[in-house]
Amino acid sequence: MAAIRHGHSIRWVARRFSVGRRTVERWVLRAGDQRLDRVDWSDGPCGPHCPANRVAAAVEVEILRVRQKLEKQSDLGEFGEAAIHRELLAGDYQPLPSVRTIGRVLLRRGVLDYRRRIRHPAPPRGWYLPRVAQGQAELDSFDIVSGLVLKGGIDVEVLNTISLHGGLVGSWVRHGITATETVHALIEHWRQFGLPSYAQFDNDSRFHGTHRWPNSLGRVARVCLSLGVVPVFVPPREPGFQAAIESYNGRWQAKVWARFQYPSLAAVQNQSARYVSANRQRFALRQEAAPPRAVYPDSWRLTLHLPSHGRVIFLRRTDHKGRAALLGHSFHVDPLWPHRLVRGEIDLHSNLIHFYALRRREPGHQPILAAAPCQLPPKPFQGRPLFADGPS
Repeated sequence: MAAIRHGHSIRWVARRFSVGRRTVERWVLRAGDQRLDRVDWSDGPCGPHCPANRVAAAVEVEILRVRQKLEKQSDLGEFGEAAIHRELLAGDYQPLPSVRTIGRVLLRRGVLDYRRRIRHPAPPRGWYLPRVAQGQAELDSFDIVSGLVLKGGIDVEVLNTISLHGGLVGSWVRHGITATETVHALIEHWRQFGLPSYAQFDNDSRFHGTHRWPNSLGRVARVCLSLGVVPVFVPPREPGFQAAIESYNGRWQAKVWARFQYPSLAAVQNQSARYVSANRQRFALRQEAAPPRAVYPDSWRLTLHLPSHGRVIFLRRTDHKGRAALLGHSFHVDPLWPHRLVRGEIDLHSNLIHFYALRRREPGHQPILAAAPCQLPPKPFQGRPLFADGPS
């Protein structure tokens, strides 16, 4: 593409790089008028994203509705594929699916009499947060990779982050990642790229704060609240919620840590910075299409001793009695919702916590289950100052 833009012909470039003219023409069309470092050069399937003969979701819903209606109201007691086809034909439904198509839909949705494994469609990204699932808000996930050792017994830890929609990554390599190091990394990252609506963490004490005392939030959560970012804490020992950041952790270890032998920490930091920069360039188009991020406030100053405002979200799984444990307390949610996922939203302004039901099979249906008082005591933050020369 650089040769084309310097004035060489398509025929000359095809002969020079031993490729076909159609290949060169295809890449010229893909590049268009974009800068070369912003073009998505990765290959994809040549076919359409959605097959032309795929049954629309609305048609499948209508087929299931008619089957349920016939099962309860049909005088003949027939509610198979032929009966559903007759009912749709009588109602002049368009587009009218064939009998065989109706049979495949019933088989795929698992509503036939014989048992068959049902493969439910995966929920959208961030399905447990409605605004994130609808593509209206961005979420940054953070995690720490531990157990890395350099020659000589030097311990190394890595703080990684990735945005859910944009795929914006970041990595900070240190001898040890502390809560203070995490805060500095968050501020550096958000000052450069803007603030997400949500920041997601696991229940590591460096993110959450101490688990020794109830109603305790650490400095990382307080920084998020001070900037207007909603901290989200995922449930312990629960797969899926951290899939994006865990995937990036694996790629970082495979592409950075395992590829070379490093004589020092500085060498690891240099290679990690190169990988992060290349990753950001590769997914530049995806980052531009992501939900907008808020502007970092230049006048912002952090004081950890001030009362926190905003919302804190905890994702939890209830026990056998329908109780959810968070912040050192056990809240009664719903005895009819045992061993199920819930989202607990703490409103620090009204001092209330609301619990919402979560189901992967019905990600759009999240009814409220319970509400309870939850007031964080206005005690001063116990810890060392965040900045040696004053807050900034």
